Amino acid sequence: MGTKTADETGAETGAEATTDEEKVSVTKNADDVTESKAEAGAEPEAAAAGTEAADGTDAELDAEDLEDDADLAGEPAEDLAEGPSGVGQGAAAVVSVVLGLVSLTGGWIGTVAAARETLVGQLQTSSSASVAKQVKEVYGDAWQTTALWAGAFALVALITGVVVLARPAFGAPGKPQAPWIKSVAWAGVALGVIGLLLAVLKYSDALLGLPSTS
Repeated sequence: MGTKTADETGAETGAEATTDEEKVSVTKNADDVTESKAEAGAEPEAAAAGTEAADGTDAELDAEDLEDDADLAGEPAEDLAEGPSGVGQGAAAVVSVVLGLVSLTGGWIGTVAAARETLVGQLQTSSSASVAKQVKEVYGDAWQTTALWAGAFALVALITGVVVLARPAFGAPGKPQAPWIKSVAWAGVALGVIGLLLAVLKYSDALLGLPSTS
């Protein structure tokens, strides 16, 4: 009764072998599941690392773009700060034109000076003086005074216009002068030349001289 048959022994052996195979299979499956989980966990980490690297690269590129934009935005301001603004030249050109007009039309300074010269002539000329002398002292000197002041205004207008036109040659290179400044300055120069010429002609009695008293 204690003796086992060959069939029983073979069955037990087969059962043990089957059990060992199942254990090995379960162990392999568990290892596969562990490896799959590890790979699944590694992939998000790698993707996150790649995303962080890409974000860092984008941030660096954005920072460089902002720096380039700042440099480009700062260049015109620096150029404007370094170069002349043209406001002073434009104002000087307008002043030149105004002075030229004053030399042609007259100003209160010339009027007062002429009236004063007339008064001085009347006080210094006696009633017994000749008509030619009275005319010269009362009217001729006053007219010459008016021409003198007109010539002074014309000369200042001419010098101012010339200085405005010559200013770019002594300024920053590559900074052209505005066209309207040139036009106004040339107008001032022209008015100054005309006013100076008329003043010289009047002062020398070549234009509108004293009438003959003979």
